[in-house]
Amino acid sequence: MRAAWYEHCGPAAEVLQVGEMEAPIPGPGDVRVRILVSAVNNHDTNQRSGRFGAAMPHPRVVPHSDGAGVVESVGEGVDPSRVGRRVWVYGAQAGGPFGTAAELAVVPSRQAVYLPDSVSDEVGACLGLPGITAHRAIYADGPVLGKTVLVQGVLGAVGALAAQMAKWGGARVIGSVRRTEEVAAAEKLPKFPLNAVVALDDPDPTGVILAHAPDGVDRIVEVSLSANAELDATVLKDFGVLAAYASETERAAIPFWPMAFGNVIIRFLGSDGFPSSATAEAAEDLAAAAVDQALSLPIEDPLPLAKIVEAHDKVEAGGTGRVLVKVSS
Repeated sequence: MRAAWYEHCGPAAEVLQVGEMEAPIPGPGDVRVRILVSAVNNHDTNQRSGRFGAAMPHPRVVPHSDGAGVVESVGEGVDPSRVGRRVWVYGAQAGGPFGTAAELAVVPSRQAVYLPDSVSDEVGACLGLPGITAHRAIYADGPVLGKTVLVQGVLGAVGALAAQMAKWGGARVIGSVRRTEEVAAAEKLPKFPLNAVVALDDPDPTGVILAHAPDGVDRIVEVSLSANAELDATVLKDFGVLAAYASETERAAIPFWPMAFGNVIIRFLGSDGFPSSATAEAAEDLAAAAVDQALSLPIEDPLPLAKIVEAHDKVEAGGTGRVLVKVSS
C-alpha cells in the first residue's frame, strides 16, 4: 500500500517520506479501513516534530490519528456486515505505529464510527481528535442546556466544534478571537451563530463578555490557559468549570484566590488519556450531531498524499481551515 511515514522526529521536509509499505493486518476486534481522506492535526505535527521532547515511540511511524473511509475487512469477532460501510476513524495512531496517512489503516472496531451518507468524508475526517476534545471540554461536567459557555479561540479546530456542540446541547455561546479583524469570521461560523463574539485585543474584553453574561459564564473552553487565566477568573461564575486543552507556555500562572473563593473546577484535557467511556460517548454524540446537520467546518481542498509535507507546514503555520490529505480515490 502507499503510505507516508517518518523514522526520526524533525521538520516535515526533512523526515516525512512517501512510498510503498506492507499493509497492516486486522487482529481480533479490529477493522481495516481504506482511508479516503486523512486529517492533519496539531497533535500530529507536534509528535512528528518532537515538540514535547518525547522519543520516537516506534522505529517507523505512519502519522495522523483521524480520517474517513470505507471498512475493507474485519478481524475475528467483528460483524462482517461492517465491510463496505463508510466510517470516520479516530485515534488510529494513538500509541501505535500506524496512522491514517496510508491507503489502509487498522483500528479497534469502536474507533471506526458509522458515517451517514449526509455527511461528507471531509467533515467525517475532522471529527476525531478535535471533536472528542471539544466534546469532553463541553460535556465532561454534565449537560449545558440553558448555560452560558465561553469558547476561547472559537476559530480553531477544537474551538469551532466546541461552539457547535455546545449550541447543539442548548447552550448560549460566546466565542473569543485573538484580533478584532477576526470577529467577522467568527460571526459567520456556520450552522449555529454565536450569541456574541469578543476580540481579546479589545481594550476591555472582560467588559464585553460580562455585557453579554452579566452573571458570568458557566463554563469556559480554554485554548491558552497561560494567556487567559486572569480573564477566565474574572468572568467565570462561582462553581463554574474551566476546561483547558492547551496553553501557550508550559507553566501557567493561575489567580488562585479568586478561583478558590469561587470554588471553580479546573479541568485539564489530555486528548490521549480520556477514559474509554468518555471517548465512546463523545463519538456517539458527534455522530448524532453530524446526522442532525449540526456540524460544519471550514475545510481546505485536500492535498494529495505526495504533498503531505505541505499539509504539515500549513498546520504549523496556523489558519482556520482544516487541512486534509487525500489518500485514496
